[in-house]
Amino acid sequence: MSVTAFAGYTLTFAEADPADVDRLGGKGAGLARMSQQQLPVPPGYIIGTPACRSYLAQNRLPDGLVEEILHRLDDLERASGKVFGGGPVPLLLSVRSGAPISMPGMMDTILNLGINRASALALGTATGDSRFVADVVARFHAMYSETVLGALDPGAGVDRVVAGVAADEDPGVVYDRVWAACEQALAQDTGDSVPADPRDQLMGAVEAVFRSWNTRRARTYRDFHAIPHDLGTAVVVQSMVFGNLSDDSGSGVVFTRNPVTGEPGLFGEYLAHSQGEDVVAGTRTPDPVVQALAPTVLGELRSTCAALERAQGDVLDIEFTVERSVLYLLQVRAAKRTPEAAVRIAADLVDEGTATRPAALRTVSAAQVRQVQRPGFDPAEIAAARDGGRLVTTGIGACPGQVSGALVLDPDRAKARAEAGEAVVLARAVTSPADLHGMIAARGIVTATGGSTSHAAVVARALGTCCVVGAGELHIDPAARILRAGERTLREGDPVSLDGSTGELFAGAFAAATPAAASGALDRLLAIAADASGTEVLSRVTLPSDVEPARAAGCTGLVTAIDDVLAATGHLDGLIAHLLAGPTREDDEFERFTDLVAQELTPILARAGELEVGVRAIDLVADESRELLQQTAVTTRNPELSLPLGRRALVEAQLAGLSRAVAAAGGTARVHLAVRHISDPAEARLLREIAGESGIPVGSYLTSPRAVQAIEAIATSCPVIWLEVRSLQAAMFGLPPRLLLTAEPLDGYLRRGLLALDPRTTLDPSVHRLLTGVPAVSGPARVGVRLAGEVSEAVVEQLYRLGFRRFAISTPETRPLVLALGRAATA
Repeated sequence: MSVTAFAGYTLTFAEADPADVDRLGGKGAGLARMSQQQLPVPPGYIIGTPACRSYLAQNRLPDGLVEEILHRLDDLERASGKVFGGGPVPLLLSVRSGAPISMPGMMDTILNLGINRASALALGTATGDSRFVADVVARFHAMYSETVLGALDPGAGVDRVVAGVAADEDPGVVYDRVWAACEQALAQDTGDSVPADPRDQLMGAVEAVFRSWNTRRARTYRDFHAIPHDLGTAVVVQSMVFGNLSDDSGSGVVFTRNPVTGEPGLFGEYLAHSQGEDVVAGTRTPDPVVQALAPTVLGELRSTCAALERAQGDVLDIEFTVERSVLYLLQVRAAKRTPEAAVRIAADLVDEGTATRPAALRTVSAAQVRQVQRPGFDPAEIAAARDGGRLVTTGIGACPGQVSGALVLDPDRAKARAEAGEAVVLARAVTSPADLHGMIAARGIVTATGGSTSHAAVVARALGTCCVVGAGELHIDPAARILRAGERTLREGDPVSLDGSTGELFAGAFAAATPAAASGALDRLLAIAADASGTEVLSRVTLPSDVEPARAAGCTGLVTAIDDVLAATGHLDGLIAHLLAGPTREDDEFERFTDLVAQELTPILARAGELEVGVRAIDLVADESRELLQQTAVTTRNPELSLPLGRRALVEAQLAGLSRAVAAAGGTARVHLAVRHISDPAEARLLREIAGESGIPVGSYLTSPRAVQAIEAIATSCPVIWLEVRSLQAAMFGLPPRLLLTAEPLDGYLRRGLLALDPRTTLDPSVHRLLTGVPAVSGPARVGVRLAGEVSEAVVEQLYRLGFRRFAISTPETRPLVLALGRAATA
């Protein structure tokens, strides 16, 4: 068969386009790239992913593939000067899977393929070491038996046979003895046998690698990492080099930088007299690569790693083998790394000129920035705690975070212990404004009752405090200082740990990683992202103490909400009581409210300095605060408060309070007051009229599709407009917006397949259409997007592409948003 008659399923390393990862797989693309750079790569070829997809669809090898594989085998014999299945120098092969997306350890490898009696004799003659021959035979037979034939214990008893082989024995006799022992063990395990014909071995191995794409462990891995199931895997067929040949041979794995810390310099392990599987199997302890390698080999490895890193612009994970002091490269891929390492490496590579700014931003995710800046628990420790029975209960995650502290059941005692320097977790049946001092003092809050709109949830989100609500198993006795959950009893002072995302409460403390948000590397990386995106990011604050953390996070301005401020300072209940008492004389109805607004906003504005501060007016029908605001009672007594401008005096009071705060803070603060739920141009005109001569610019938070459709007209009266994406998403799905702030019950609903997409992480097509063109029709108005919850990079990229350049987000999510915007701008 001529090359031109090929179906095109296979490519040599020289023929392959390294950029075609979808076809070649990551392993094949990396080998092709290194081979074309004239680096020391054993010759080989790639069976592309289309062949795998065809095999899985038809349950047989596609037409022409066998002939193509055998033709490539002939080419490989010529390129290597070796003979497959014979001598004088035998060609043995490695057959490895290589998916387009890295799936470490998930699929299968077979080494030493092609061994038979003839090649064993030739190998023994060429090396003069029959013990090596025995090891090669046993390794191949075990791998083939397990991978192709499904054996569970393919090497039972074989190790003793191999150990009894002398180096100077007749290789033919050794082959017969070891092969017979292997076959006997396999027959007892599965009743099968390994083919002695090397070409049959090769076809069986190729089919096994294709089948490995759909093993349970591979599918589970892809499900967990959201990798599509229809990609298929490539197969890399490559000439073997032997790290187990002699004392000056070995195998290793090296990273071009430390994948844990990001520190420059080679980091890895090397195991002398071994094959690659030995390094990762854990049965022998490898040595640090910089100590174990001979100086000449180490020098070559250093220069090779540096060249590869410069060429690929990223930290790399490289598998290599040394055969009789000669270095060979077997795999290169982008290295897995910790979030801390990812940040440092990206910043360093840009500083060194090794990576472009867009490339460096692509190596760090918003989730990694989130992990770096926030203290967190080791996932392995959490899993061990679950398995060890330390999980006390699970409620509703109301505000993310992971904290450990002493369990305290009373707010006064929580405050006292916190003032003494102790980290505390406050547990209450339910919280009220009377608990506020303890809530402010606590690292974490957990309640037995309440939902995502309860007092505890709303205040915790305003404070940015880790919180779990609705943990119904809890029975709390503050007087006796005892908490019970089922058969478990905890006493005040016992260490506990809280996860505000999963809603879990654990007995005992977990070690928390120290946040690295203040690290120079993260600052440098975020500066790159901010410069690339050219956006404004305003951070949400509630208390004066929130301003400096927001500034440190890289915000360009601040936003706050009057209801959040009053809730966090304990004044909201007074306003609610006033509203429930019914209206009084219009001119002095909200005088006390005006004073409170001025009192609480003044220190925020003073600390803000030159930063713009957007203030949202109180929203008495906010879905996410409905319990805290006693909405049913308040709006029953005052039905007009259900409307954005239903009571003019309420808006005037807030404008007056904000004006006083500006004056008290020095008169230079840049502020605006925005009212939520404006949906008609007439409302916008009235709002501008109410603002009158106050000098305070006014704006609106648009929460409905109708409002967005009217944005051009609304913008003529409102110089500032905020679009609430969460509210718009909820409106399109007919869901209460509060459901988009928590994991459950929406996670369960999605698992049942009842929604086509997750509205928390994906922009609905109808919302995308609604927002298309909005920046262009808004005239001189400054239009921004208010985001809630954890940043979704997919949503941020879509919003950026729609032309939005102004965003508001909580302070903990400011850095992740800045990074996500930088990635969107350079995508």
